[in-house]
Formats: sequence, C-alpha cells, structure tokens
Amino acid sequence: MQKILIIEDDIIIAGGVKVFLESKGYTADCVYNISEARESLKQSYQLLILDCNLPDGSGLDLCRELRKVSNVPIIFLTALDTEQDMIEGFRAGCDDYIAKPFSVELLNQRIMAVLRRSEPNQDRELFCYEELSIDFGRMQVYIGENPVKLSNTEYKLLELLVRNQGQVMTRDSIMERIWDCDGNYVDENTLNVHIRRLRQKIERDLKNPKYIITVFGIGYTFGE
Repeated sequence: MQKILIIEDDIIIAGGVKVFLESKGYTADCVYNISEARESLKQSYQLLILDCNLPDGSGLDLCRELRKVSNVPIIFLTALDTEQDMIEGFRAGCDDYIAKPFSVELLNQRIMAVLRRSEPNQDRELFCYEELSIDFGRMQVYIGENPVKLSNTEYKLLELLVRNQGQVMTRDSIMERIWDCDGNYVDENTLNVHIRRLRQKIERDLKNPKYIITVFGIGYTFGE
C-alpha cells in the first residue's frame, strides 16, 4: 500500500485530504510543520503533499533540502497561485503544483500521474500514442492521466492492434487471434460489438476515431 505524507498547517485541509486519500486506498499521515515533517521523514513515503507556507519555515526550502538526498515525489498544495510561484516550486524540485482551492478528485488524478512517472521503468513495457498510453506489464490503459477500465477481451483487442501498428489486421485474423485461440467460435457481429465498446472508452470523437481505424472491406488498423 502506497504511503503519503501530508505536510499542511491547516488541520481541516490536512484532515480532509487524509480521509479522502484513505478512501482511495492510500495510507496517509499528517504533520503540521517542517520540524514534524523532518521527524516523519525518517520513515519511508512514496509521495509528499507539501504546503509552501508553514509555521516554522518555507516548504520551498524543505523541498530543496530533500532534493539533495531524495527523489521522493513532491506535490505542492498551496494558496500561492501566481505563475511565478509555480515556477519557483518547480525550480525547487517539485513534481507537480496545485493551487488552493482545489478539487480532491483532481488531486487524486495528479497523485496517480506522479506515482506512475516515478515508478522504475525496468521490467515495464510502455506504449504511448497521442493521449493514449498502455502499461503492458500491468495491463493498464490511460487516456491522458485517466485510467480506462477495459474488459479482458477489449484489452486483448487493443493490444493486438497496437502491437501490429502499421499493419492492417483482417477481421478473420483478429477473430482467430482473440477468440479461436481459446477454442471459441464467434461471428463478425461479436467483433463489431467489441470494437464499438472499445472505441466508446478510448476515442474522443466516435465519428472520427484516431486510434481504432476501420479499413473498409478488410479489417482494422491502429492509428494513422
């Protein structure tokens, strides 16, 4: 379970973020100043949520200090919301910057994106095309930073087309690879249904798909 440290002097905000994150499956601890943060950081955390203005110092300075010894992901969550404030945050070494007031769901999406980027890439096979990304090792699909829930068949169909990018897959070859390998007989209508459901989940414009492209009279290909 991923462990997050919230460094925030507003007890209400810190408590609300903690409750929300724990509802999403994280373990979260709260501290309210830099001194407490330094003590808590004797433990291991996968991510820090850090305010810039703290009672006993600057979150920017703490971030700079940590960057000398650690690559732990850091997200600033702060009322300082000008462009220059954000630039200073990134220069200090943060991975993302969110201004208050904020949406907890947006915070969750930013956390997932930062954690995903911070994971070691060895033994991971990643594919990216425009907004679509696929982590083959984890069988996870994303549009932008948002995870997409696919059925097992939808995932296999997408993977087959992606791994054969640049080629036209005939309808018969797709059905053989996806279904006949399991000893199941299907007709073309089954393929049509799965293509339609897959497009509904990953395409922005169903009338002009940019991922699953129909080659009329033959089958499908991935991308342009």
